[in-house]
Amino acid sequence: MVVEVTRHIKQPVERELWARAAGRCQFSGCNALLYKSAVTQEAVNLAQKAHIYAFSEKGPRGWGPFKIGLTGLNDISNLMLMCHGCHRKIDQEGGSALYPADLLIAWKAQHEQRIEVVAGIAPDKKSNVVLYGANIGSEKSPIRYHACVEAMFPQWYPATERPVPVSMTSELKDSSPQYWQTESQHLLKAFQRKILSIIEDEPCKHFSVFALAPQPLLIQFGALLTDKIDVETYQLHREPKGWVWQDCADDFDYIINKPDSFDGKPALIVSLSDHVSTERITRVIGEDASLWEITLKDPHNDFMQAKQQLSLFRKRLRSLIVEIKRAHGEATPLHIFPVMPVSCAIEFGRVRMPKADMPWLIYDHDMKTQEFIKAIELKGDLHAA
Repeated sequence: MVVEVTRHIKQPVERELWARAAGRCQFSGCNALLYKSAVTQEAVNLAQKAHIYAFSEKGPRGWGPFKIGLTGLNDISNLMLMCHGCHRKIDQEGGSALYPADLLIAWKAQHEQRIEVVAGIAPDKKSNVVLYGANIGSEKSPIRYHACVEAMFPQWYPATERPVPVSMTSELKDSSPQYWQTESQHLLKAFQRKILSIIEDEPCKHFSVFALAPQPLLIQFGALLTDKIDVETYQLHREPKGWVWQDCADDFDYIINKPDSFDGKPALIVSLSDHVSTERITRVIGEDASLWEITLKDPHNDFMQAKQQLSLFRKRLRSLIVEIKRAHGEATPLHIFPVMPVSCAIEFGRVRMPKADMPWLIYDHDMKTQEFIKAIELKGDLHAA
């Protein structure tokens, strides 16, 4: 008995294909929306139903396992939703070698699994993805949005398809006298325009923060966020590369060193990424400084691996700031010398209590002079500035 097979895809199969793909191209790395124009945003069907194993026996990848059951060629398992360009790519001459069936089947499964995970997350797990970057020395600080989103799953997923950029674009060097004042004001205005507007007008008020910037600006950014806003702060790791949180040892803790006398200018050294010599501090604020320190047994630039470490840092730091205020008085400026990971700098700012804490004078390491220079001063309510 000969069964006639046509290229016609039944409507229930096509509906399921669209649903499984969420209206996006299933070619790995493309992910293009297929129900509207990327240029005009007009509704238009840009999708093509691509066969993994070809409809023709001599086509790309042949009939494969369907040779003994040709009616299965139009089953959902053998179809991928694709844009025109990606469809042409897998079916071009030599496409069988470049895009074998096993690879396409794996791509299809990965795409559909990702859609299932995203769609299955509860609505209260939405988060606004905030990308904050500024010039660090002579380097730019690009942050890849999709790498950030991957680090959020499955605890959080983006509230919108686009991130909230709070990026600095100044061409000034961070050693120039104008840099800190310019970037500090730019950050304040950008925060008011982009973050506060979401808090006031949007239903989702949770933020996932990914940042690469000089530490004084990160501290200011954290102080603007405050601990009253729901924030998840992430850290870019060197090993393994990426933003995904890892685990840490159960016995991990921070070390607090206190001065012998409280008579001098109070200075807080945050030596977590590297050791900081006391001579570098006293050269800036004088020999009579009262030096407080939060550090580690072995400071290094990739120790921050786990959320528990960041939470513990907030706890230890808040207690330390209260102790310093009691020893020196709330009107006395606290000189802060930060050498710490990005996530710690942001959370450092978030623990600040504007109505209760001392004024903060935050310093930065000047690459040109190899000395600490005063960068930013924080006092009072920053939102009222």
